[in-house]
Amino acid sequence: MKTRALFLLLLLACMYPSLAQGTYENCCLKYANEVKNIVKRRVVSYRLQHTDGGCNIPAIVFTLKKSKTFCGDPQKQWVKDLMTTVDKKKGN
Repeated sequence: MKTRALFLLLLLACMYPSLAQGTYENCCLKYANEVKNIVKRRVVSYRLQHTDGGCNIPAIVFTLKKSKTFCGDPQKQWVKDLMTTVDKKKGN
């Protein structure tokens, strides 16, 4: 019985570092092609996603009211226009 408990404890101790490294960033995996105007009006902020770390595409992550998000291609004109609109709303 003691051997089983020791074995289980050793197994869990070995697994812990691998589980701790398995955390993932909150990354965009694809872009939204088009967004309806009603959704665009609900955007409250945005952030830049760089390709460093665990994120593999550059993106603009827009945050809506109630903390929902969608991602846009930073090269697309509608994304640039929406960023400008959000900046104007915030007074930047």
